[in-house]
Amino acid sequence: MQSEIPASLKFQPARRVLVTGAAGFLGSHLCDLLVHLGHDVIGVDSFITGSRENLTQLKDHRHFKLVQADLAESLPPDLATGRFDRIYHMASPASPVGYVRHQVNTLKVNSFATVWLLELAQRCKARILVASTSECYGDPLEHPQTESYWGHVNPVGMRSMYDESKRFMEAATMAYHRERHVDTRIVRIFNTYGPRLALDDGRVVPAFIKQSLTNAPMTVQGDGAQTRSLCYVDDEIRGLMLLMESEGYHLPINIGNPEEVTMLQLAHEIRELAGSTSTITHTPLPPDDPRQRCPNITLAKEKLNWQPTVPRREGLKTTINYYRKRLA
Repeated sequence: MQSEIPASLKFQPARRVLVTGAAGFLGSHLCDLLVHLGHDVIGVDSFITGSRENLTQLKDHRHFKLVQADLAESLPPDLATGRFDRIYHMASPASPVGYVRHQVNTLKVNSFATVWLLELAQRCKARILVASTSECYGDPLEHPQTESYWGHVNPVGMRSMYDESKRFMEAATMAYHRERHVDTRIVRIFNTYGPRLALDDGRVVPAFIKQSLTNAPMTVQGDGAQTRSLCYVDDEIRGLMLLMESEGYHLPINIGNPEEVTMLQLAHEIRELAGSTSTITHTPLPPDDPRQRCPNITLAKEKLNWQPTVPRREGLKTTINYYRKRLA
């Protein structure tokens, strides 16, 4: 881990933890850290966008068990009747390629599955963290985005199956907390990068890295002036776990890196770090693409004592080296 694990996480009692979306980018890194800290982890994934390769290192680990199931359809009986102390609901296609290809599944896993898992948490008296998204802010009119901002979302646009189902996820989670006293946490995840992102999932960092490492043209959408705030995966996972183990705060909290970078600047940076000869070309902007995305992390600092620590260039070097080996 490049991001230091806080003592408050190192010395937690061993728990039985359910992680949905365990074979995804964030889910697999989360499982790694939970197992490393001595927890017994049940991971579940449908593999519509997750990859078994992401869990190879845990295949025979005595503290990890993998269940293949599509939570958009139902909770498997052994999960529905199981006992858990913590539930991380990370399942959902999370890139435009994934959620546009699997629109109905995205809607179901963020709505039906969320409710079923909240019911499970209520029965087990488990604490549950649901992974929401900065996409709840849409194409924001407030910058940077605070958790109190209600967002500017197209409810029927090409991202709506993701944006609106995540907004439902948050509403359902608050309803179960307020009416049924379920111990809930909500994280709004901003753009995160690092090893294990699928190279073909449409997200900007793996796309630029693949193009640069193969010396293909690097495709910048629009004029490249749109910004994103990129958080290295180790920092993001540390934030998720600190939120899960925090006490007494149930409203959404942003976890992301407030350092903005334009997409054109990012393309130049990745090309330089990769030692690439790629040219940079421009393509049309996709529908409803946010012009700027940047978290206000005041709450995360105050409530969790969290902020990102991995510099972008360091995180990008590590990520580029990972994919250089993969492509070789």
